Amino acid sequence: MQNDTENVRVRGSGTQSVYVTLRREILSMALEPGSPLDEVRLSERFGMSRTPIREALLRLAADGLVTTLPNRNTIVAPIDFASLPTYFEALTLMYRVTTRGAAERRNGEIMKSIRLHQKHFAGAVAARDAYAMIEANREFHVAIAELAGNSYYTTFFAKLLDEGRRILRLYYSTFDDRLPRQYVDEHEEIIAAIEAGDAERADQLAIAHAGQIVRQIQDYLARNLDRPMAISLS
Repeated sequence: MQNDTENVRVRGSGTQSVYVTLRREILSMALEPGSPLDEVRLSERFGMSRTPIREALLRLAADGLVTTLPNRNTIVAPIDFASLPTYFEALTLMYRVTTRGAAERRNGEIMKSIRLHQKHFAGAVAARDAYAMIEANREFHVAIAELAGNSYYTTFFAKLLDEGRRILRLYYSTFDDRLPRQYVDEHEEIIAAIEAGDAERADQLAIAHAGQIVRQIQDYLARNLDRPMAISLS
């Protein structure tokens, strides 16, 4: 009985290790959309049986990061560029309602959390660490949503930010990961508006913040959609 429990624990640890590693590689675009994920090769790479590999792939599929083809081969999920207009519309709306909502409330502890995530974001920008930028940016905006106080908004916004991680990775690549200080400063302006309780200012800053991200990505895609990257336009 004890051996069975230990085996489950070891397998679970192996699954988590594979999941975390592949998730990071997918989100950082080290594994590009459409890249094959062969269980045998992954088993050899990680030095473990195919069971934890398969379980990790199932978790990644639940995250929408991998997909299984009709021939049962597993690949990194394509990015559905055709859905980006509606995605951007929803993203912009959530930037606005959460930032505006945060400015209408007061909570010192959550403001500490927001400032901490901003510190991490600024550090990641200085280090040109795109993955850390994406993580810190996500946590910064989720904390603002938490301050706004609507759990439905928070859940939906977090889902949008997670779905957009690879798009954000493309966005940072347009700057060769040298993100201008302007974007750190925009976060600071948002924090200042929230702390001042200026909902109108917070709303306008959110519109501008989302708008420049959308324009930059659209410009990038207009120049690069003919590249041999697996995308979905259906």
